[in-house]
Amino acid sequence: MDVEQYMSELGGAARAAARVVAASSTRVRNDALLAARDALEAARHAIAEANAADLQRGRENGLDAALMDRLELTPPRFDAMLEGLVQVAALPDPVGSINDVKTRPSGIQVGRMRVPLGVIGIIYESRPNVTVEAASLCLKSGNATILRGGSEALESNLAIARCLAAGLQAAGLPASAVQVVETRDRAAVGRLIAMPEFVDVIVPRGGKSLIERISAEARVPVIKHLDGNCHVYIDEGADLDMAEAIAVNAKTQRYGTCNTMESLLVHAAEAEAILPRLAAAYAAAGVELRACERSRPLLPGAVAATESDWYEEYLGPILAVRIVDGLDAAMAHIEQYSSRHTESIVTRDHGRAMRFLREVDSSSVMVNASTRFADGFEYGLGAEIGISTDKLHARGPVGLEGLTSEKYIVLGEGQVRR
Repeated sequence: MDVEQYMSELGGAARAAARVVAASSTRVRNDALLAARDALEAARHAIAEANAADLQRGRENGLDAALMDRLELTPPRFDAMLEGLVQVAALPDPVGSINDVKTRPSGIQVGRMRVPLGVIGIIYESRPNVTVEAASLCLKSGNATILRGGSEALESNLAIARCLAAGLQAAGLPASAVQVVETRDRAAVGRLIAMPEFVDVIVPRGGKSLIERISAEARVPVIKHLDGNCHVYIDEGADLDMAEAIAVNAKTQRYGTCNTMESLLVHAAEAEAILPRLAAAYAAAGVELRACERSRPLLPGAVAATESDWYEEYLGPILAVRIVDGLDAAMAHIEQYSSRHTESIVTRDHGRAMRFLREVDSSSVMVNASTRFADGFEYGLGAEIGISTDKLHARGPVGLEGLTSEKYIVLGEGQVRR
């Protein structure tokens, strides 16, 4: 296969489809989403077989536990995938909405209209449910998309793509509005990120090395986050039952996700009361603790944390723990080591909670909640295309509005400038 020619053909088809999708009505796009849901439900067994083949190949190739977890399309994840399509179809359509219309002294009316980005290239590893999430959000927001999943999930992604194509065609939209790259050749990625004539934005979802490569080599804009070094800070006077529940959930509910807590900060005044409780809970869950010098006496079996541990996204049952002397010290630690993804404070003090919200510079900042809620589905977006830790265009979970932009519109009655 000539990869460059193949990718150019995908790009040309996507560009043509993007014009059709952008001009389609909300009803037509919703019909496509719901028809795709029905097609996926009908193909549940076939998709499970394809996923089983991918899992077997992953075991044979020695994929690590985090990637294997992301690759598996369990029945609950499949059901969530279907529910995501229904939720996205039910969301308000941002395309074509006009905001902030103002009449100027000249008599013209000036406003802003929300419009699709065009063609969105999405590059991701494992997690075949991303294929549905990404396609649904791109379609609902009036965009076409080219999806390049990891080679480890190719069979699952192709089986899902056939259902998405069926949904598009049932609604009268071109199947090329959602295309999955069918080759495992890595050159396809290089071509996808370097054809601005066909692709308007790239969204990479995967490991830090993948996203660093995309960011360095892309010739089109990139919406990205490099890693998810998320923090929970237990404040002085916090409700310790709440603190324990949040700190355990944020770490152990699922290990291989970017919104999993990787570093725990505890106020010195609460350390003696809360750390032994947490040590027992983490030991029961099989979590290895890497702790600062002050906290190790309170954490039986913990090993000494190194400087690199404070930067680490473990994506596994390992947690870094540090005792700090107050809110300022906690925020200074986060400022130095955080990846700007998600941070949470557990506190009873309203003033300190508000300071944490204002001063911590991450894409999601929480009070008395687990970092695991930093997710488009949990935020009511229906699904998400990814998490952005950039500050321009989109930040945090990227849903429908993040896949659109605005243009100025002017409404006149024959005015001319004098």
